[in-house]
Amino acid sequence: MVKTFARNARMDLPANPMRRLLKSSFVWLLSSLYRATYGLRRNLRRIRSHAALSSCLTAPLDASVVVLGPAEVHGTGRIRFGRDALLYPALYLETKGSGSIEIGDGVVLSRGVHIVARAGIEIGEGTMIGEYSSLRDGNHVRIPGLPIRESGHIAVPIAIGKEVWIGRGVTVLGGVTIGDGATVGANAVVTRDVPAGATVVGVPARAVEARIAR
Repeated sequence: MVKTFARNARMDLPANPMRRLLKSSFVWLLSSLYRATYGLRRNLRRIRSHAALSSCLTAPLDASVVVLGPAEVHGTGRIRFGRDALLYPALYLETKGSGSIEIGDGVVLSRGVHIVARAGIEIGEGTMIGEYSSLRDGNHVRIPGLPIRESGHIAVPIAIGKEVWIGRGVTVLGGVTIGDGATVGANAVVTRDVPAGATVVGVPARAVEARIAR
């Protein structure tokens, strides 16, 4: 018992002063290195992400497009970006069959946005789409006697206008048109057209009176 107590007491003692000194010196050195090379590493990451995304697309990716981190591209690669788009990391893009994705100038796609096109999805210039939002123009169908995985899809194009603001976690379903200057509140599910300039919220999304910021 005495030996056990002594061993536990030694384990509770502060770390060796020399070890602490070495650790703090190493941390300081690494922190200084990371701080000094931050800009270079950031630019290299953006260039690498831009090149990787460009290699997956059938249309050229303009040099003005800023790609902050890796994007995931699946399918045919029929995706076109306008100038000065800003793309956050973890973007998911997928095109199937004749589907295509057309993204206008100055569009912002936040982290984790999913865009999947089997018919076609258009996003107008200046539109901003919040984190983890999902735009999918296709939906599964059910055929008696077949698993849902093998029953195919119905796809109807989605059209998003100019200067639209789509909040975080929004779902936009196939066949929807969102007019210029509209606002979609966070976590809304958009199942029907949204008029230009309107504000919609909820599940399913419904129009509300817009509030003017003061």
